[in-house]
Amino acid sequence: MSSKKTNYEHVQTDTGINGQYKTWFLDYASYVILERAVPAVEDGLKPVQRRILHAMKEMDDGRFNKVANVIGQTMQYHPHGDASIGDALVNMGQKDLLIDTQGNWGDIRTGDDAAAPRYIEGRLSKFGLEVLFNPKTTNWQLSYDGRKNEPITLPVKFPLLLAHGAEGIAVGLATKILPHNFCELCDAAIKYLKGKPFALYPDFLTGAMVDVTDYNDGRRGGRVKVRAHIEELDKKTLLIKSVPYGVTTSALIDSIVKANDQGKIKIKKVVDNTAAEVELQVDLAPGISPDITIDALYKFTDCEISISPNLCVIIDQKPHFVGASQMLRTSVDNTKNLLQMELQIKFGELQEKWHYTSLEKIFFEQGIYKELEKKHETWEKVIEAIGKGFEPFRKNLRRDITREDILKLTEKPVRRIYRLDIAELDAQIKNLEAEIRQVNYDLEHLNEYTIAWFESLLKKYGKGKERKSEIKVFEVIEAKHVAIANTRLYVNWQEGFIGTALKKDEFLVECSDLDDIIAFTRRGHMKVVKVSDKVFIGKDIIYAAVFRKGDERTTYNMLYTDGETGTSYAKRFNVTGITRDKEYDLTKGHEKSKVHYFTANPNGEAEVVRVLLSPNCTAKKKELDFYFEELEIKSRSSMGNQVTKYPVRSVKFKEAGVATLGSIKLWFDDKFGRLNHDGKGIELGSFSAEDRVMLIYTDGTYEITDQELTQRFNPEEVMLVEKYDPEHVITAIYLDNDKGQYNVKRFRIETNTLRQRFMFIKEGKGNILEAVSTEGKPTLIVEQGKGSMARRSKYKIADMVDVTGWKAVGAKLIDFSKNVLMEWEVPAETAQNSLF
Repeated sequence: MSSKKTNYEHVQTDTGINGQYKTWFLDYASYVILERAVPAVEDGLKPVQRRILHAMKEMDDGRFNKVANVIGQTMQYHPHGDASIGDALVNMGQKDLLIDTQGNWGDIRTGDDAAAPRYIEGRLSKFGLEVLFNPKTTNWQLSYDGRKNEPITLPVKFPLLLAHGAEGIAVGLATKILPHNFCELCDAAIKYLKGKPFALYPDFLTGAMVDVTDYNDGRRGGRVKVRAHIEELDKKTLLIKSVPYGVTTSALIDSIVKANDQGKIKIKKVVDNTAAEVELQVDLAPGISPDITIDALYKFTDCEISISPNLCVIIDQKPHFVGASQMLRTSVDNTKNLLQMELQIKFGELQEKWHYTSLEKIFFEQGIYKELEKKHETWEKVIEAIGKGFEPFRKNLRRDITREDILKLTEKPVRRIYRLDIAELDAQIKNLEAEIRQVNYDLEHLNEYTIAWFESLLKKYGKGKERKSEIKVFEVIEAKHVAIANTRLYVNWQEGFIGTALKKDEFLVECSDLDDIIAFTRRGHMKVVKVSDKVFIGKDIIYAAVFRKGDERTTYNMLYTDGETGTSYAKRFNVTGITRDKEYDLTKGHEKSKVHYFTANPNGEAEVVRVLLSPNCTAKKKELDFYFEELEIKSRSSMGNQVTKYPVRSVKFKEAGVATLGSIKLWFDDKFGRLNHDGKGIELGSFSAEDRVMLIYTDGTYEITDQELTQRFNPEEVMLVEKYDPEHVITAIYLDNDKGQYNVKRFRIETNTLRQRFMFIKEGKGNILEAVSTEGKPTLIVEQGKGSMARRSKYKIADMVDVTGWKAVGAKLIDFSKNVLMEWEVPAETAQNSLF
């Protein structure tokens, strides 16, 4: 008994303050998750969105309603105030799918707020009316005050959640579902129903570019990168033509100004010219490369952002983390089930209508209605007599005749009996039977019916809803490669300090605060450090510069004396990778070792030096020449080759040497539009320092440029890229749209200006380059016509056209036709650099 009493008392205690603290927080957390933050899987809506749409359906008469009125109507169902309702309504209206808007509803690109609810109007769109509502398939519940019914979920026949996207933060839980393209969702639904594979990627109303490599189907742990479109108007001006998802133009400008203030980029000003389309004009500071600035904008500002999706939905009153593909399959299955329910309901209604119409026909055609004119004792006798009148025809009916059926027949006005056209009833019955057969067919072929449903949606509402975000793969931009030199570095050679705060000492170099600095001391020590206010390297610094990790070209020539033996050695080495702040000894390690001569050579240059020996030494020759070119380039830890065993007084430069490193190979990355030394893309050949690169573009321009790796090219515009040879003759075929013909010309490049595009085809709207070659005697193969009417011709262009100036119009080749294919008959090895 005492034990039971103790338990009872314990239960009583839990229902007090302690018990409330134990349960109320969980109740609150569950409420926020289920009722506020996370959408339901059935219709993809949060409660406030569902209630807004339900209220708008109640108000719908085809005309626009004041948003203030919509908010008021919704407050009958949503007990959280007008502000939350208004925000949710504007958010849905800006997505341009379920709600037709009128007035100033704000702008997601600029961050401008919508006008006050009393000034703007909205109504349900035709699409919303078609896919959201059907009271016959809706489950209802009482509203919070018990006065009205509201839907538990709407019978949505579309993957609305993936189209709209959603974002919410609950207690210990969050969801972030990115929006997807309407047309692609319909296509994916059709593919799923047909058993074909499909892929879904986000699409944003703000446009921009999106890298979906790591999207991970929208699951936790995935990531998408979004970039604004940046165009180079000229060498001094950039235009930002879109904003990433979730970033406004004002926020983007703030991030650009902040990066400029921090020295990450250098600009004169940024101006917002946004009107119907986004346009931010960025004016560059003098001498700043637009290519590097574009990269820096992506790296240091909100021109590029990273978004981590987290697709969380409510399934069976519990939050679940799923993928976008699974979400689509669930939604399509739900749509299929809803369509099946609608067909079954329609089937039942048609059956009932057929039954009553058949009864009505028999009632009048067989004269059963005359029982109403006979004198029966009671009304029940009349009903009984009519029922007996139907007895011979019961076998032709699809269900039994009920009392309600007979009562309904007796309620028809007598005046209609004489005007009733039996033939019309026959036609109605035939039409009903045809409809029943069609519904039966649709139920038996439900998959095909659902496919047709999505195809119909795509046809009716897909126009104007094409993908806005361009899917691309982004190259990784290293901060060190694009950081603008934003600080000045100073050095105290004797004391051995380097830093940005040593302004009383000697200026060394302009650099970025992201750079590393490599330094060497007279003792033979080497150290790499981060740029900072003041850092100690070692006494007697002899060389310092910005360090480039992985640099295999810069070669260090060093001649030193070993402090233990007095023997002097010479060595050549590279420094490609190190541990930052670690001190490396480049000599044999003795504390009295000393460096007599040191140089850094960007292309492995090997000079000649004069070695002066001590006048007191026993050597017969007190001077000797040493040739660094005789040394191999080895590791920095190597001892080096012996120069002399006699004491060295000094070493002096005598004669500059040539570069001992061979030419370097260059590639063009046709995926990202970058020059590189990493073997990515199209090999352009071996380049010496003075060699140039030639690019020819689809718009009929050419450009000669240097080997600078920070340059950006649009690979979709590049038709040909190769090592520039001024003696090469360029053969070009282009469309003269005005005259409706293809022209051909041959020319040599005569300009010397680097990094500037020159138009070499006739200027005009629609004029485009069709084919280009640098072969000496190219043969063009032209195929005209289709199928059996197709014919192929060969043109030996060098025999037809003389070499002219690069501005010449050229000569007519053939007339324009849509069914023309052109290709060069050239050896495979010479075609490797052509992108088309």
